[in-house]
Amino acid sequence: MLPYKSLIQIDRNAPVTLHIQVCNIFILLITNGTLQPSDILPSSRVLAELIGINRNTVKLAYEELISQGWAESIERKGIFVLSNLPIISKPQLPEPTLNKNVQEAFIWTNKFSNAIPSNNLHKADLAIDAGFPDVRLAPVDQLMREYRSISRKFYGKNFLKYGDSKGSQHLRSSLCDYLSNTRGLNVSSEQIIITKGSQMGIYLAAQLLLQPTDNIAVGISNYGFADDTFSYVGANLLRVPIDANGMDIDYLEALLTVKKIKAVYIIPHHHFPTAVTTSMERRLKLLKLAKEHRFAIIEDDYDFDFHYDNKPYLPLASIDHNHNVIYIGSISKTFAPALRIGFMIGPPAFVEAAASLRGLIDKQGDTLLEDAFAMMFDNGEMDRHFRKSLKIYKQRRNLFCEILKSEFNEVIEFEIPDGGLAVWSNFNQKIDLIKTAEEALKKGLYIENGHFYKNESFSANGMRMGFASLNESEMIAALGILKKVI
Repeated sequence: MLPYKSLIQIDRNAPVTLHIQVCNIFILLITNGTLQPSDILPSSRVLAELIGINRNTVKLAYEELISQGWAESIERKGIFVLSNLPIISKPQLPEPTLNKNVQEAFIWTNKFSNAIPSNNLHKADLAIDAGFPDVRLAPVDQLMREYRSISRKFYGKNFLKYGDSKGSQHLRSSLCDYLSNTRGLNVSSEQIIITKGSQMGIYLAAQLLLQPTDNIAVGISNYGFADDTFSYVGANLLRVPIDANGMDIDYLEALLTVKKIKAVYIIPHHHFPTAVTTSMERRLKLLKLAKEHRFAIIEDDYDFDFHYDNKPYLPLASIDHNHNVIYIGSISKTFAPALRIGFMIGPPAFVEAAASLRGLIDKQGDTLLEDAFAMMFDNGEMDRHFRKSLKIYKQRRNLFCEILKSEFNEVIEFEIPDGGLAVWSNFNQKIDLIKTAEEALKKGLYIENGHFYKNESFSANGMRMGFASLNESEMIAALGILKKVI
């Protein structure tokens, strides 16, 4: 007889009744091959004594097994595993091996074997991140108040039903007003789709614009997840230099004489990772080239709202009179990263197609959350949040750059950014950023190791150093640890 005393371990504090626990363990023993078809089960009296439960509990477990089709009762003989169940091989202990290429149970295609794991900042008490907002400044209580207010009202129950894949009509209308006032961007709600952050917008645009072997122009330094998204579609990435004035459009123009380009991906404000801003002259020339060569421009404007020393340039989408620009923005990057709200703007037919594609993978977003954000835009709370944050982040940027200049002058080169939430920092080549990040973590500081920003054409010994999420004391402590490590 099998060692049922050790095989059947029950938990008297579990919410599941004892007879169901016993039943489930027997099912596991049958499905893993320990018990085979026609094997006899111990009598209710014997099993009850072995595992220390009431005999009636065992009888209930056996009745449940029989009702579910795992066992059968044969008169005067006992309870048996159902005879016509398929035979399952008994489990074998895995042999020790150094071979990591273990055969998978089924065949599938892993296109992400070389992907960089995402950073989990939930457990980081002190972090110099890549440039995220300070979630402590976000008016989350007001957002939740609007959320609860909508859900309590009688019409709020409709938001719990399926809705439009383009997202909340209310939020799309509110964004139309907000974008018109802040960016001079005049669009209708039918030209907007609400997304789960800017990354979903990039994915949707890539899927609709690009086919395998199509060419897309991107910066020589660029947002790595955008590069991965375009490569996943099968597109060829054509690298265009980035300098102090943004993407080199003259280089792009020369490239167009020898290559057919389907789209250009550009981050004209606070380029990722280098934080430079594309000049107005280059913006206008890019729009002219797009019209002449009929390519799309994917404009990723992930943090337009944070520009410190002057009025930011208008987005390409605001001065695009030929409708070549697909405009992508994010509320997550300016409010709180975990609240996944972004938007994409394009021609109505393009947005409708994007909504259909979005419906295949996500059906729709969180309508209640989207409407709560709409209320925050309508009552001016978002505008107050942006103005308050802008003032605080400017002070933090100035202090961060002062410390870098005074304490890291010989090891870090940087330019004070006009906007955004991070400083692009080039480290002395003698500094191993991977080891630096490891040693900093031992001392309680999370910092990136620079690997995310490298690609086949760009290998600077640098990283984005975010200042926005650190208050003054945290900033001094974080940079103090970094200095000791270096």
